[in-house]
Amino acid sequence: MAIGTTLFAFRPRTWSSKVLALGAFISLVLVLYAYSTSESTFRFPDWSSAFAGRQRSSCSPEDWSHGRWVYSPRTNLTSITGAHDALAMAGLEGCAADREYAWHLGTDHPEEWGRFPSVNSYEWVPSSRCDISPLNGTSIVKDMVQKGGWLLLGDSIAENHFFSLSCLLYPHVRATPNYTENPYFDRAWVQNIYLSPTSPLLDEIDLPTGFSVESTPLVTFYRVDLLFNKEDLDNIYRRTLMPADTFGPEIEADLANKTLFSKEQTWSMSPSEYMPKLLGDLPDFHYGTLVVSTAGHWTTTLMSAFRDEEAGEEAGYGIANVKSFFEIAMREWAREVQTAINEYRAKGGWRPKQVVVRAYLPGHEDCHNHHEPWTEIEPYRWRWYNWPWIQDFNKIFKALLASSEYPDIFFLQIDRPGRLRPDAHASGDCLHLLTGPGVIEGWSHYIWHFVSREIPGRIR
Repeated sequence: MAIGTTLFAFRPRTWSSKVLALGAFISLVLVLYAYSTSESTFRFPDWSSAFAGRQRSSCSPEDWSHGRWVYSPRTNLTSITGAHDALAMAGLEGCAADREYAWHLGTDHPEEWGRFPSVNSYEWVPSSRCDISPLNGTSIVKDMVQKGGWLLLGDSIAENHFFSLSCLLYPHVRATPNYTENPYFDRAWVQNIYLSPTSPLLDEIDLPTGFSVESTPLVTFYRVDLLFNKEDLDNIYRRTLMPADTFGPEIEADLANKTLFSKEQTWSMSPSEYMPKLLGDLPDFHYGTLVVSTAGHWTTTLMSAFRDEEAGEEAGYGIANVKSFFEIAMREWAREVQTAINEYRAKGGWRPKQVVVRAYLPGHEDCHNHHEPWTEIEPYRWRWYNWPWIQDFNKIFKALLASSEYPDIFFLQIDRPGRLRPDAHASGDCLHLLTGPGVIEGWSHYIWHFVSREIPGRIR
């Protein structure tokens, strides 16, 4: 028996009338105060001083995404002989991380070197409505040291992001573990980026009390495919989709023995494991931002309980069931994450803590037959993996986080630049991304902007 979408219901979101009334009252008071004070002498009342100096939005995710790729070579090189040339073409000096170094840079297959320098010669130019500082690795390092680093959670695409960050922040950082010394380390092992003891920035930065150059990470990556571990999700599955007395005894017995997951490999963690790291303090933890992204492993092959062969390929063999469960699970995830942040503040935590959800980026069909950016996103011709439905997962997550219930969790719809770059994929597949073409570097650019300018400018 296939579990149909009728078992799932998206709960509508409502705004609290009390919050709206309070907002209206505050607005009225500010308007009356402004009218009673000349423009040249206007000041916020003392009781609202916490809002003073807040910036208006200078580059929303939508404004960032509605741009274009512009050909903008960074060197005069016309061909490459190895990784150092690929880095130069991307405007990078080196990389601190060393896991699959050539693969991340796209130099592992010499027969594909012909796509250089073009692949590393484009720059993303956002909408003219964007007021955003140029990408600067030095400034990002300083902000991470003084305001808090990034905790990255996600699948192997998030590992792409970690590697790119290790290049963007180079030479001011070092990375662990050393995969050159031991290439057999599990790819899901935690990876860290630390401030380098030889960085000249040490003379320019006032290190926070308790900050350790040796042991306080600026960036940490954990392989977390689903944002929950399997046990968490199995419990949610049984609690929400197997209510008592819904089915007959025989069907209930069959469902009770049915597992959510197949034997397909996946890596994940529970929020109960990683939230204490985000909310922890020096010297072991100094994160200000949790960066997450998920959707790629929400498939009917991994979550085989939802697979419906009769639905057929066009309907993704029951992918609608997975999407509906995704909405249920992500609502529970958002509540758990927001509750942890609320409790942190209630206990006296004062350091800024925020969570950004990066829209997941699907792969491209026949990516290696494309050698320049698109100007418009082209539709899928086939039903590979769950790629045609990734936009649905993003829409579900975005709509969920629009609720005022989650004031510290933000959805960043910044996938469009990557969707226009079929040429920017790794040599061996059409999902993973190269470091250098600007797609991943654009994620870091916008997230840095968002947490340093957009979030401080918001009035809650």
